[in-house]
Amino acid sequence: MKRPLLLLLIAAFAFHGCALAEPDARGTASTQAAETTEAAAPVQAPPVVAPTIVARFPHDPGAFTQGLLWHDGTLYESTGQLEQSTIRKVRLEDGKVLQSVAIPPQEFGEGLTLWKDELVSLTWQAGVAHRWALKDFRPKGNFRYDGEGWGLTTGDDALIMSDGSPILRFMDPSSFTERGTLLVHMPDGRAIPQLNELEYVNGSILANVWQTPFILKIDAKTGLITQVIDCRALVAEVAETDRDAVLNGIAWDAKGKRLFVTGKLWPTLFEISVPGL
Repeated sequence: MKRPLLLLLIAAFAFHGCALAEPDARGTASTQAAETTEAAAPVQAPPVVAPTIVARFPHDPGAFTQGLLWHDGTLYESTGQLEQSTIRKVRLEDGKVLQSVAIPPQEFGEGLTLWKDELVSLTWQAGVAHRWALKDFRPKGNFRYDGEGWGLTTGDDALIMSDGSPILRFMDPSSFTERGTLLVHMPDGRAIPQLNELEYVNGSILANVWQTPFILKIDAKTGLITQVIDCRALVAEVAETDRDAVLNGIAWDAKGKRLFVTGKLWPTLFEISVPGL
């Protein structure tokens, strides 16, 4: 993503001022003179909140993180890059990789989610979603899909997929056919593109905006952005100089009510607390 989109997002997340309504051009001069121009109700942007860092954990600085999830006391992570993409089981406390399987070398690994007893992982441009047995990472087959694969998470009854556009796709977990779509937008109607890593949390979708320090909280039914999580302090702390080492990786521990975030090639995984989450 180019810098102008980052600037657009920063501007979009600021509060909007009032706009004056145009006077009605209809009617006579006398009626126009009697009318007053009323200020339109301002469109209020979603609140921007800074997370509180609760804890820091080691993270493999060689992991080009694409997807992240929490299940049964353990992190699961997908990594990218041609000939380097993997699916991993990772211990939180020390970042140790407990189990790993390679994605076919000609494919660029992307988002990851869990459905029942299987992990489902996307590929960027190959149009293939792989299925892996949760227990031992044994390949269980794959799905085909059109377009690019970016982020993936599990909603109430569907898998939710991003492809870099402002539109999220709801996919059938059994066939990976598209059930519906959701346009992600600001309260003023502006669509926000470059949606990447996803996580579903209590009726909302958290979405990282690629190459920005922002995570959006999105109403899963309407697509409305209801909160912006500003992670600039985390990015500054990591202080990576590699342009690809961006914020990416969101995992929610539903039982413990914990939120974890990291980035591509980051040495740190953060547990953070977010107001209203």
